Amino acid sequence: MENVGAPYGRRGGPLGSGALMSIIATIMNSATGQPIQKMTFGRMPKPWASFNLATGELVTADRVNVGKPAPGKFVAPVEVWVTPKA
Repeated sequence: MENVGAPYGRRGGPLGSGALMSIIATIMNSATGQPIQKMTFGRMPKPWASFNLATGELVTADRVNVGKPAPGKFVAPVEVWVTPKA
């Protein structure tokens, strides 16, 4: 049997939960350097990923930056840089 006596399941959450950690990223405007919005991804976004902004505009990621976590923290900041058309 697998995971006998283990406190966590294969997906990292408590056994039976099936919960995955989602990625919370800040969507940044490549032209201005200003943040556009926050977005949650089910997994780490790829640099060629396409998605819709809250405005409904379809954008493609130019690059994805993963920063260093703050001291004592586990979550690393993630920025997805896009070039909106408008």
